[in-house]
Amino acid sequence: MHSIHRQVARGIAAMALALGLVGCGGDDGAEIAGLRLLGDYAIPTGTLFDGVEFGGISGIDRAPDGSYWAISDDRGGERGAPRFYSLSLDFDATGFKRVDIRKMVYLQGPDGQPLPGTARSVDPEGIRQAPNGNLYVSSEGVYTSPARRIQPFVREFTTGGRFVRAFETPAAFDYVDSATTGGRSNKLFEALAVTPDGTLFTANEDALVQDGPLSSLTAASVVRVLRMDAASAKSTAQYAYPLPRIPVDKAAGGSFLPDNGLAELLAVSDQHFIAVERAYADGVGNTIRLVLATINADTTDVQHLPSLVGAAYRPMQRRLLLEMPIVWQGVKLDNIEGLAWGPRLANGHRTLVLVADNNFSAKQVTQFIALEVLPR
Repeated sequence: MHSIHRQVARGIAAMALALGLVGCGGDDGAEIAGLRLLGDYAIPTGTLFDGVEFGGISGIDRAPDGSYWAISDDRGGERGAPRFYSLSLDFDATGFKRVDIRKMVYLQGPDGQPLPGTARSVDPEGIRQAPNGNLYVSSEGVYTSPARRIQPFVREFTTGGRFVRAFETPAAFDYVDSATTGGRSNKLFEALAVTPDGTLFTANEDALVQDGPLSSLTAASVVRVLRMDAASAKSTAQYAYPLPRIPVDKAAGGSFLPDNGLAELLAVSDQHFIAVERAYADGVGNTIRLVLATINADTTDVQHLPSLVGAAYRPMQRRLLLEMPIVWQGVKLDNIEGLAWGPRLANGHRTLVLVADNNFSAKQVTQFIALEVLPR
């Protein structure tokens, strides 16, 4: 086990957030009434493990033994070969104590060989433990030009990184030219969830080209949440998720336009999810929304709609749980992309863990945030 000494850790004073929201049934039937910050912890950019830079953590999930799986979005040809990690996280009601890196595992391709470390081959974004003990991984692919496309995927791997199988995903999500139809560059399968009944869900990060413009400062957008059957490895339904407009503009002199996206989904039940909406404004920072997203009995299956522009459908229900501005309760938020359940506290309440992708940037950190779920 490789121990990371705490560089940035804060014992934040507890503060219950009275949300006044309709909750959803968890595994104990309780409703979510609020979220309480327990603490945060950061691993500096440049930290090495087994000689490879740790970072780019875009997805996290808790294993049955209490450890965590975390996926790096290193596409190959950057800091190393595509890989994931086993971590241990130590936090409780008094704060976040430490993070330890237990091991690093390289992803293998269908040919049984490790994915290359010298060229881009994937863009891993989501990771979830499968009911059979294996791991599901989502990739939003790599788009450089119409002649240089690596399509997105959802695949199953062993915990040793060996390829098991690929799920069939609709061609409507594939890269074509990032302009006339299909997926937009760097805007595909970021979120990944597994419901208690074993069903997989993923989603594009922002609108497919055929579904309208990207979200902006003045207009909302819509993404498709894709349901997949674990037994057949086929997609079975799609649901429209309304993505709101970007809340904050870039600073004067900022180099990049503001960005937005559905970064993660975490199953609460077979129909309810906590969604992470992540917006970034250059020179300002990140705004994070945690949203209760629900597939109701009357939510439209839109898989047969070639375009959502002008179409009649009923989207997933979206209800804000928590909006975390650029600096929230003394914590400057980084690029939050992953969300997982944590352990139960001594009082029986569930916890949530958020993690930030540092983009391997010296100006960012791999940030972990722990929250207590307050039941009604």
